[in-house]
Amino acid sequence: MALLTLKDATIKFGGLTAVNKVSFDIEKGDLFGLIGPNGAGKTTCFNLITGVYEPTSGDIDFLGTRICGMAPNKIAEIGICRTFQNIRLFGTLSALENVMVGAYLRHKTSLLGGFMLTPAVIKETAELRKKAMELLSVVNLTDIAHSRACDLSYGKQRRLEIARAMATDPKLILLDEPAAGMNPQEKDELRDVVFKIRDDYEKTVLLIEHDMKFVMGLCEKIVVLDHGEEIAYGDPSEIRNNPKVIEAYLGEPV
Repeated sequence: MALLTLKDATIKFGGLTAVNKVSFDIEKGDLFGLIGPNGAGKTTCFNLITGVYEPTSGDIDFLGTRICGMAPNKIAEIGICRTFQNIRLFGTLSALENVMVGAYLRHKTSLLGGFMLTPAVIKETAELRKKAMELLSVVNLTDIAHSRACDLSYGKQRRLEIARAMATDPKLILLDEPAAGMNPQEKDELRDVVFKIRDDYEKTVLLIEHDMKFVMGLCEKIVVLDHGEEIAYGDPSEIRNNPKVIEAYLGEPV
């Protein structure tokens, strides 16, 4: 059974069909890329998967359960988490505190219990702090754990978002243009982080990215969208040489 399945997923906004009958399977452990020109429907697919939008038609299943119409917080609880194109960190909180916010999704203590600061609450908070520090280590940010998120470089903020998403303990993590705005060294560091997430933490990764060199050096399977429709699926070598993909990016027949 696939981890995530899209079957003819479609969404229409009035007379505009933003995503049209997109179908693909993601298996556990995949490094899966979703690419295409601007306006191809990539982020809209992310929004369908994470419950921001409900498909007009078609199905989306996660571990065999239909998730169409499920609230975003419920989808996060069952194991799907994401980052965004535009960084959405809590700027005045420290890097450590940002990651702990993500970890609170699995927090067992009630709001009342939190105010009472019982021994159980203190113990659990210490465990969350330890987990957050471990995740900062995964993305090579332990040295800035107590720095404000807004004071970090752009590349470090991107990696911090990934650590916060990881703190929710997802089975599938969606990365929306994680390498955007990074310099070559930062992209190399990010690639190492994504491999570590998959190989050491057994997470499945679906990412959107415009940097083709980054995608081809990272993803093992790739789906290409153009004007909301799937035009290609395959491994990097197949995608790189696909005439439809070349035409979509160059805007002219090959």
